[in-house]
Amino acid sequence: MKKILIAAVAAMTVGATLAAGAAQAAPWTPINARQAMLEQRINMAQRSHRISYREAQGIRAEFRQIARLEYRYRRTGGLQNWERADLDRRFDALSMRIRYESRDRDGRRW
Repeated sequence: MKKILIAAVAAMTVGATLAAGAAQAAPWTPINARQAMLEQRINMAQRSHRISYREAQGIRAEFRQIARLEYRYRRTGGLQNWERADLDRRFDALSMRIRYESRDRDGRRW
């Protein structure tokens, strides 16, 4: 009975480890594609009046700042892992800001 229990626990542990590894190995979105998606989200949110013109301008300014930083990183001959991670973190923060601004009802015209 103990052998079956140990085997079951071991199988569950290995399965959980493989599932966690698969979750971390999600495909990485290229920076250019990510920039295009974010720009499209900004434009759609502004057209649908979920964000105001002023909010969109602030988000676009932050977007341009990240694009300039990417350019500086690439000038040195390509992106290193830490630079890519920094850009990913900044794009994640910008994406969260777009989501927040879209849902705070400041830009809606009712």
